[in-house]
Amino acid sequence: MSPGLILFAHGARDPRWAAPFEAVAAQVRAQRPGVLVRLAFLEFMSPTLPQAGAELAAAGCTQLQVLPMFLGAGGHVRKDLPLLIASLRSAHPGLQVSLHPAVGELDDVTRAMAAAALQLIDTAT
Repeated sequence: MSPGLILFAHGARDPRWAAPFEAVAAQVRAQRPGVLVRLAFLEFMSPTLPQAGAELAAAGCTQLQVLPMFLGAGGHVRKDLPLLIASLRSAHPGLQVSLHPAVGELDDVTRAMAAAALQLIDTAT
């Protein structure tokens, strides 16, 4: 039984859009090799959240952490994602699924964004 992590993003028609999320997933895998990490997307890209969740459940995960890779909790995070989580729980009753706040609302992330903005200001002067 290994833990699983789903990084849930919006998705886009251009596959290059996913590069930053793939980089995050690769860094997590490198630093936590015992954790199964999957990207999942709301639309336009695959796998979807139900597909990624089913894959992780089939791989033996009994606990999933879902991290929305959104800057804020708009309609997709507040409305669409809870429905997807409920569907995932229903399809896999033994799976414990924890939904976390949007990544952009985490203190470390807002500090990192502020630091990037400050660096731009400092290099411009």
